[in-house]
Amino acid sequence: MKINKKQKNCQLSIVNCQFFSNFAPQMSKSEMFQINLKGLKEDEIRLEYDVDDAFFASLDGAQLEHGALHVSVSIRKTAGLFELQFHTVGTVTVSCDLCLDDMEQPIEADNRLTVRLTTDNWQRTQNDVRETMDDELINVSEDEGVLDVSWFIYEFVMLAIPIKHVHAPGKCNHVMTEKLEELSAARSSDEAKETDPRWDALKTLNIKD
Repeated sequence: MKINKKQKNCQLSIVNCQFFSNFAPQMSKSEMFQINLKGLKEDEIRLEYDVDDAFFASLDGAQLEHGALHVSVSIRKTAGLFELQFHTVGTVTVSCDLCLDDMEQPIEADNRLTVRLTTDNWQRTQNDVRETMDDELINVSEDEGVLDVSWFIYEFVMLAIPIKHVHAPGKCNHVMTEKLEELSAARSSDEAKETDPRWDALKTLNIKD
């Protein structure tokens, strides 16, 4: 059977993912998420990542601590550019806005990055990579040609979390909800009793018409 170029690229991509999967346990978390763009042989490849608690713990400044997500990264190489498509699905643990208990927040997101290798003397640090972002275009030093996608994955997850996140109906911690309602009512009552001291001073004045 004759295999065209597109089919060949697809087969090579599958082999690449299998190789990555076999050797991933021997790699550190940071190495797993570093993609050697300069060394890519195929025009299109796909990488698969499983994001867990250890991933969030490895990131400095991460606000999330717990989660279980699967991230697929499709990379397509064009003239001087690399187009990365991210598909993320899974759950993360956040606090419920109503009862403050932990809850699992479903996550599903699709994001895109375009990467350009540059000959400028960029420093290969995470902060510098962020500073070279222009909308969705990221400049990476051609000397190394390595992109660490760990922080981008984290930011995509954060952006996918709704502004308001609450338990499903009937799942909130009722004891905590009642306590919060009592505190809120007590605070409202105290605020209503408080008066402006300037008005209190005026009441002591004997003002005649």
